Amino acid sequence: MDGVHDLGGVQGFGTVEVEADEPAFHHPWERTARSLVYAVMIQTPNPSTSKFRHAIERMDPGHYLTSSYYEHWITAAASLAVESGLLTRADLEDRAGGRFPLARPPVDAVGGPSAGSRFAPGDRVRVRDLHFSGHTRCPRYVRGRQGVVVSVDGLSVLPDVEAHTEERPQEQTYTVHFDGTELWGPEAQPGTSVRIGVWDSYLERAE
Repeated sequence: MDGVHDLGGVQGFGTVEVEADEPAFHHPWERTARSLVYAVMIQTPNPSTSKFRHAIERMDPGHYLTSSYYEHWITAAASLAVESGLLTRADLEDRAGGRFPLARPPVDAVGGPSAGSRFAPGDRVRVRDLHFSGHTRCPRYVRGRQGVVVSVDGLSVLPDVEAHTEERPQEQTYTVHFDGTELWGPEAQPGTSVRIGVWDSYLERAE
């Protein structure tokens, strides 16, 4: 879905902090949070990574931007547990000792798969400029932009549908090359380019 979580290409958040030899977990509770997500997901209807990601996307924007990576995981796990009836919000807040922020209600909208594999390496394509009310893996900063298909990467389940239903439609995926100037205009660093993986239904043939 379109929301504050889609930060690719967005300026104003400072430099990316690179931590040498970064550990998988900075605090013991983060290890617990990861285990908690798996424990909750296997007990919820229609479990999938796409459903979990959509729960994070549904967080209140202010909460999302002021919380850490594994706090996102805890919020998603708690939200899915309440939504699936594993426990009530009152139970959760009783155990937490106070208010526990949950994600906003789930969105039912889904995208539709495309018909077959339409593109080949060397084809010039444009990412469809669409608004997504439900889950999607189509980055906002490439929508409406043109690129070149560099590889056909095989079939993969379409996340836009997987997050919301029990259906698992397979769709062709591609790696598409974008010049930096196409994405960010003349201010782009010279020679910059980006390659992203995209599903067939996100694309249309460029004129």
